[in-house]
Amino acid sequence: MYTRKIEDTLLNWKKKHDRKPLIIKGCRQCGKTSSVKNFAAKNYKNIVYMDFHEHPEYKSFFAGSLDTDTITLNISMGIPGSKFEEGNTCIILDEIQDCPRARASLKFFKLDGRYDIICTGSLLGVSGYKTKEEQKEEDEASVPVGFEQVVTMYPMDFEEWLWANGVEQIHIDYLKKCLKDETPVNEAIHNRMVKLLLYYIVVGGMPKVVSIFLNSNNMNDVQEEQRDIVSAYKDDMIKYAPQKDKARIRECFESIPSQLAKENKKFQYSSIRKGARANEYENSLQWIEDAGIIHRCYNTSTTELPLDGNKIQDTFKVYMTDIGLLVSMLEEGTAWSIVQGNLLTYKGAIYENLAADILCKMGRKLYYYKKEGGIELDFLIRYKGECIPLECKATTGNSKSLKTVLKHPEHYHISKAIKIGNYNVGRNDNILTLPFYMLFLLTEV
Repeated sequence: MYTRKIEDTLLNWKKKHDRKPLIIKGCRQCGKTSSVKNFAAKNYKNIVYMDFHEHPEYKSFFAGSLDTDTITLNISMGIPGSKFEEGNTCIILDEIQDCPRARASLKFFKLDGRYDIICTGSLLGVSGYKTKEEQKEEDEASVPVGFEQVVTMYPMDFEEWLWANGVEQIHIDYLKKCLKDETPVNEAIHNRMVKLLLYYIVVGGMPKVVSIFLNSNNMNDVQEEQRDIVSAYKDDMIKYAPQKDKARIRECFESIPSQLAKENKKFQYSSIRKGARANEYENSLQWIEDAGIIHRCYNTSTTELPLDGNKIQDTFKVYMTDIGLLVSMLEEGTAWSIVQGNLLTYKGAIYENLAADILCKMGRKLYYYKKEGGIELDFLIRYKGECIPLECKATTGNSKSLKTVLKHPEHYHISKAIKIGNYNVGRNDNILTLPFYMLFLLTEV
């Protein structure tokens, strides 16, 4: 087990006197189940575990009355050895989206209050194909609004990756001090961090992939597992998506690498296939986003806060939530070239998706700024109460757009910027330059 930040979330939840049943949602194989099981093993005497995906027969426990005593009686009869002790039992409902009545029961477990409930869901909120019986079951089961707490979990973020690779808190604190004081990172530490960043690009944060990398150092095994995960995502698109959208969802998903490789990375439905239109594919793209596989980065109408209030709803880029999965979708040999420091023609796409990976796993929403035929800024973030352009550049030279924006604060309302890339900490007037591996430290809002 690797140290995951969700552990703190779970501990804080358990400390609440009036805690609600907890739902942890996120893309498949990001570590939800193992994290919950590990937490429950440390904190409860009794654990009752049900996986509705692997054991659809468990849904029958919730078929009748949703009274807590009735459900626990059904479970104890259907799963020998199940024990229910007030105040010391954790019921884990895995892949709860496969059993809508189990989710409806959370209201009654909350009102009863004797047992703690933790649920996981990989495809919560996605619309999908259902049999008549499944649709009837969902129609009869209402989401228990006000009786559950929902938390989003992502694949391992860059800081968790550093922990897994033996980077200790003293080293991270040192990086924080370099950021605060704007002083260069010691060369030996800098070189190690750069190498770890390059490996993170090709490995990403899927726990099983990370484990394979750390145990074998075999990139072929790493990419084989990544491709298995991508294949599993495609299988979900066939199994769970609405019948009319199945093919389109896969087309959308498979177009992402080529969309990012374009000079203009704005997502274009016409790039999926010739003649494709938004009204044909917008539901398909939404399905992929709801499954946690991608994140949208919205263009903004102005470079001011609040960013969400200024976003342009129909103009956006699309990035993979996990950078390692994106690299696995590129041509053979790309991973090896990246580890050697050569990002090839995909340099812009990889740098930007790496920044998106780190930012979204920090819980930040993604924004950029582009005027047709004019200014373009890779990302905009809220940092220390200001709207800050965040540029991803391999070299320290100022970009033309950034120069223009900083020269005209009366128009763009921007007085400073941050550039991240393959260099050390430094400053050039009102531009702070940071090594890419320090992006995860920009937590202040």
